[in-house]
Order: sequence, then structure tokens, then C-alpha cells
Amino acid sequence: MRKCFVLFIFLGFFSLPLIAQDYPKAEIFGGYQYLHTGQVNVDGSEAVPSEGLNGWSAALRGNFNRHFGLEGDFGGVYTTDNGVHIHHYTFTGGPVVSFDAGGKINPFVHVLFGGVHSSFSGSSGGVSASVSHTGFTTLFGGGLDAKVNKAISIRVIEADWLYYHFGNFQPLTSSSISQSNNVRITTGIVFTF
Repeated sequence: MRKCFVLFIFLGFFSLPLIAQDYPKAEIFGGYQYLHTGQVNVDGSEAVPSEGLNGWSAALRGNFNRHFGLEGDFGGVYTTDNGVHIHHYTFTGGPVVSFDAGGKINPFVHVLFGGVHSSFSGSSGGVSASVSHTGFTTLFGGGLDAKVNKAISIRVIEADWLYYHFGNFQPLTSSSISQSNNVRITTGIVFTF
């Protein structure tokens, strides 16, 4: 009887890590992205009006516990304006805080830092031109995931404020360009492991 009790206690200690792992260790997100860019002003004059761009978004998150993790976020949006093809790609990473209480709904917030790569290309009168530049970006926002089952959730919405800064954006301008009135909305599927 005493050996059974010791064995029971021993097995109980080994099962504690299994009990503590009631949160996903990793999450992979993929889905749709809409980016509304704010108006850009360079040297006091309007350079680029605000516009809406559509594209994709993907993220990989590693969770340290139920409430804290690190996230890498990647996205691309595209549009054509007056014959000019515009592509914006973001690659960011940073901390994420989840307010998961173990239920079906999981709200979260994050602050992500990284880069943005923008390219503009088009042709006029048989002459083609292309310009691209890489700058700094910050995303600040959050979202809401709804759990479908243990392995799949739906990202109902993620809304982020997006800031980016390009230094010396030549040949378009010799000034740096900053844009802070940008809103990014994403939705899609989250796979949890």
C-alpha cells in the first residue's frame, strides 16, 4: 500500500507539466488583409492621396504561457493607380499579450517592429520605370480569435495602426517620407499546435 501511494505521488509530479500545457505552444495564421493608407505629405505638399489596398497576411506565434508570446508577422498588399502598380510588403516581429481565459474567445494585443518594402512600377509611352525602397515600420493593435476546436480558430478581426518611415526616398524625393495614418484590417484562420 505504501509503495502504491509513493508511486501515485511520483506519477502526480510528472503529470504537472502536462496539466500546465493547456495553451497552444505555437499558432500559424493566414488570411486576407486590407490596408487603408493615409495621405502622404512631403515638404508641405500632397504627394500621395489616401488609398485602399488588398492582399494577404501571415503570422507565426510562439507562446511562452497562456498570456505571453512572440509573433512574426508578414504581409503583402497590392493596387494599381493610374497605371502604376503598387506593392507594399511588411515583415515585423514583437511581443503579443493574450487575454485567453480558456474559453471560446481569445482577445489579444501586440506591438510589432520591423521593415516595409514598397515598389512602384509602370509604363508610359513605351518607357517602363520601377522604383522600390525599404524602410522602418511599426504595427500596434490587436484582434479577436474565436475557437472552432482545439486545432483551429477563426480570426474574426485584427485591427492595427501602421506607421512607416522611408529615409531619402530617391528618385521620387530627396526628403524622408513618414506615414502614420494607416489602418490594417485582417481576418482568416489560425492553426494551433
